[in-house]
Amino acid sequence: MNESGDRSINFSKMSGHGNDFIIIDARDRHTTEDWSERARVWCRRRTSIGADGILIIEPSSDADFRMRIFNADGSEAEMCGNGVRCMAAFAAREGIAGSRMVMETIAGPIGASVQDDVVAIQLTNPSSVKDEGFLDIDGTSRSFYFINSGVPHTILFGERIAEMPADEVARMGRAVRLHPAFAPEGTNVDFVEILEPGRIRVRTYERGVEEETLACGTGAVASAIISSGFRGAGDPPIRVEMPGGTLTVDFTKRGDSFEDVWLKGAVVFVYEGTIPL
Repeated sequence: MNESGDRSINFSKMSGHGNDFIIIDARDRHTTEDWSERARVWCRRRTSIGADGILIIEPSSDADFRMRIFNADGSEAEMCGNGVRCMAAFAAREGIAGSRMVMETIAGPIGASVQDDVVAIQLTNPSSVKDEGFLDIDGTSRSFYFINSGVPHTILFGERIAEMPADEVARMGRAVRLHPAFAPEGTNVDFVEILEPGRIRVRTYERGVEEETLACGTGAVASAIISSGFRGAGDPPIRVEMPGGTLTVDFTKRGDSFEDVWLKGAVVFVYEGTIPL
């Protein structure tokens, strides 16, 4: 309830390069909300607030706070790079944490540093990194790479990525996302073009949102690591150009592993409001 006792809740709307979220501070709430259902309703565009997902901040005994992530379809995600960056900026702005903080997520603890509107986060080390393989998509064999950068990502390389029609990104993205090779969890899908050493272009079809988004933090990380580690895209840091803007990914390669992974970029406070429950 808000201060007047009405059955409503305060929220903030934030965006990380067009990847937008509804943020709710639930640390002092004494009732259990069905955040999955709230996400399905509140994330609808044109008929509600509209967002790619909702971020819930809860108490934590091991970090500055606990962050939960619910996609627009109501599924709970393990991690979301741009969501974490938005949450870090929100926590610093509201005095929930200092400019340097650690938040608890399903994917593990995530460190963050906030300076004005620029947020850098240190992700958990990626896992399940797989070299080139092949998928049968609509009767055609397609080369792919796979990595879990907090959530699973499948990387498809191509040319003239910016010119791909949106319906083609959606069609191909959905086919790969639901491919039996990635069952039962499914996968996010990144279409990647290497522009020059240290610079790539990426478009992402996001699992849970079930459409192309303007940016994806874990997708930027996954694409940068695979491009640098397996496709000769140069040493980090890697600039990742997405429809919503450019993110910077830095990491260290040690043998066959990738460590000290950082994602950096600006975030925007869009507006604040109150919505009935």
